[in-house]
Amino acid sequence: MSEPQIVWLRRDLRLTDQAALTSAAQAGPVIPVFILDDETPADRRMGGASRWWLHHALEALQSDLARHHSQLVIRRGNAVEELCKLAGETGAKTVHALRHYEPWWRRAHGKLKDRLDLQLHDGNYLLPPGTVTTGSGTPYKIFTPFKNATFDAIDGFDILPEPSLSSPDSWPDSLSLDDLDLLPTRPDWAGGLRDYWSGLHGTAAAIDRFDEFLEVIAGYSDDRNLPSVDATSRLSPHLHFGEVSPRMLWERIGRHTGQGARMFRAELVWRDYAANLVCQFPDYSEKPYRDGYDENFWRNPNRGHVIEEELQAWQQGRTGYPIVDAGMRQLWATGWMHNRVRMIAASFLVKHLLIDWRHGEEWFWDTLVDADYASNGTNWQWVSGTGVDSNMFVRIMAPLSQSEKFDAAGYIREWVPELADLDEPYIHDPPDHLRGDYAARLIGHREARERALQNYRAHKD
Repeated sequence: MSEPQIVWLRRDLRLTDQAALTSAAQAGPVIPVFILDDETPADRRMGGASRWWLHHALEALQSDLARHHSQLVIRRGNAVEELCKLAGETGAKTVHALRHYEPWWRRAHGKLKDRLDLQLHDGNYLLPPGTVTTGSGTPYKIFTPFKNATFDAIDGFDILPEPSLSSPDSWPDSLSLDDLDLLPTRPDWAGGLRDYWSGLHGTAAAIDRFDEFLEVIAGYSDDRNLPSVDATSRLSPHLHFGEVSPRMLWERIGRHTGQGARMFRAELVWRDYAANLVCQFPDYSEKPYRDGYDENFWRNPNRGHVIEEELQAWQQGRTGYPIVDAGMRQLWATGWMHNRVRMIAASFLVKHLLIDWRHGEEWFWDTLVDADYASNGTNWQWVSGTGVDSNMFVRIMAPLSQSEKFDAAGYIREWVPELADLDEPYIHDPPDHLRGDYAARLIGHREARERALQNYRAHKD
């Protein structure tokens, strides 16, 4: 029998359009392996909500592998060391894997190449980061020209089918999925996640969800901004964990060629853009790109109890701004938040409360089921005005007018039940006598706006 081939799986938990798996299947018996590595990422240990999703994604992958009379080998520890141990146990000399661009995985690739034959393949993005460049051959920093160049570079994709898998003579030892302790128990805070995402894990579920979304994609360009309307794909966690590839979605759009389809494709390109930024600036999710936004610029929680209380009020959905609180409560309950509301909630933390964007990035990292190193940091730096391509800090989003403009009344009624009986326009900005038990505003909008602008001028003069 041919030499066994190890397939190292991380955020690529699928059988279709999986170049590493296809390559390994052509070379010999396949040993798929997932290693929960809480050592290599160091300060980037996967957040609680992501770990919950990961459990169910791995469970779905195990079922898909079983259809091919294969199985998933599960290990825990330093990924490089565990892969070398597994190679010694099985006689394998080659490891196949999709390229990952987070800085810790790039370091791990370098270490593993020194010890085993590591065959890296592309497949987590539409196009490999670094391949779409300017006319002079340099990486793009600004999104719009990057988007246009990416659209020009794509001429359809050949989607790899599920490969036929052969098994090794004997399987190496494996942990059980439950041994990874990915699900919360004491306390079990995941009831809302289970209700919201019930049955929505794995490649088949992702494709079913996308096919439902295609029925409304024509209106996506406008409707995606309406939090009270189910008009978004909600595929971000599936994409993050690689249950479906962006190439598969791009091709599945097929005959849909209107503005809505183009806008959705642009959102897929944004994922590529974020990965390209992290390739250029590996610490982009941790350090501001622009000068002048150091710790002295922000009201950091470690400088006072009041600021810490304001951060906690934002995290818990008690800011007194209904659209912000609805989003933060949806996030805590479901591990997901509507994208328009993400921008509003993030802007409120950074500009109304003047709290360092990295506190928000850390909270999203722990509470989002789709928490992604590149996208999370890129989005926060865009909102805060600190990024290479970002909204200017002085453009301060008004949450109350945003709530009215994007018709968020139904969304607020769902997630802020204290206000459910209020009619419009009061539900967007309830006066004091109609607030009842609902939280008072942490700060008035005009006061917050003026404070933010004064702070900006003080640090830029």
